[in-house]
Amino acid sequence: MAFPTSLLSLLLFVSMAANARPSLEEVRADMGAPSTREVRGQRDTVGYAATPQAMAKVWELSSQGPEPESFGAKIAPGVLGVIGPHDDYIYAARVYREVFPLVTAKTVVVVGVFHRYRKFEARDQLVFDSYRAWRSPDGEIAVSPLRDELIAALPKGMATQDDAAHDGEHSIEGIVYFLKHARPDVEIVPVIVPVASFERLSEMASQLGSSLAEAMKKRHWQLGRDVAIVISADGTHYGEDFKFTPYGAGGVSALNQAVDDDRKLMRETLGGLVTAEKARAFYATVVDPANPDQYRRTWCGRFSVTLGTLLVGETAKRMGLAPPRTIPLALGVSVDTPELAARDLGVGPTAPANLYHFVMHPALAFVPGS
Repeated sequence: MAFPTSLLSLLLFVSMAANARPSLEEVRADMGAPSTREVRGQRDTVGYAATPQAMAKVWELSSQGPEPESFGAKIAPGVLGVIGPHDDYIYAARVYREVFPLVTAKTVVVVGVFHRYRKFEARDQLVFDSYRAWRSPDGEIAVSPLRDELIAALPKGMATQDDAAHDGEHSIEGIVYFLKHARPDVEIVPVIVPVASFERLSEMASQLGSSLAEAMKKRHWQLGRDVAIVISADGTHYGEDFKFTPYGAGGVSALNQAVDDDRKLMRETLGGLVTAEKARAFYATVVDPANPDQYRRTWCGRFSVTLGTLLVGETAKRMGLAPPRTIPLALGVSVDTPELAARDLGVGPTAPANLYHFVMHPALAFVPGS
């Protein structure tokens, strides 16, 4: 049966509209606390605290047991950087508390996941925002002037500023609220990382690390003391709705095997001296290098961790430091500890957590090499 030309045009228009890049207005309408022209709002006001009272309670409860499974390392605050989760506070806040307070620098480059990069038609670029500040439960978080300096120093086409992309992404906000609560005067440089080849991620990390080091040298800043690099990443997402069930649909056995896999990846591939070879090995473990859009293991931090790890190494090298070391600290899971009891203040789940739908919460720290 042939459709009238007008009907075909209408169907094509509807299809294109459904797949179109979201507008700034559409994205802001979907935020829990919409952004304004100068201040980035809050996308997720359920999974993360939205009021000072809720943030204070999350902070207090996150220090109480049971603690996430530890690798046994004890690291002093003042680290060069960290890798940590962005999952809902009620599932992951105890891991947040293990890792993010180790960052004591005033200026923090936050390398976030870009979950919806396909929808925003983003590839092969570093995506910055243009806001003056970010909203948080404890008040505004200033965006460092360093951001604009870094963007200006990067080669043409390597960076873009896209407020709609940042408004539609939650992988940074929950982390920076913890940083703000620990250090009220913290300033951030938020950047999210879409799909790219390993070679492109390496190139972008090299250029950004060089620009960051030059900016730090001009200010007589030190990595760890004045500037730190925080990388957002949840680990393996297990379950049929994630299309990742190598050990069956779920259950205790599948959980144990998936946890063992992520612990081994953290210990043997991410852990130890930061090198390009290790970053490449991580990348090849979690994505298909020939088709980076395709997962091999469902780490949503596949691009942020690859670029962020290379960035830590490149910045340290440009600052004349020995290659840093990565220390695995803990690995939590959305089902391994009781929910944080903060629902009474509006902090709840945005997704289920059970033995057939669970998410890993990695915590690692970058420390100076010897």
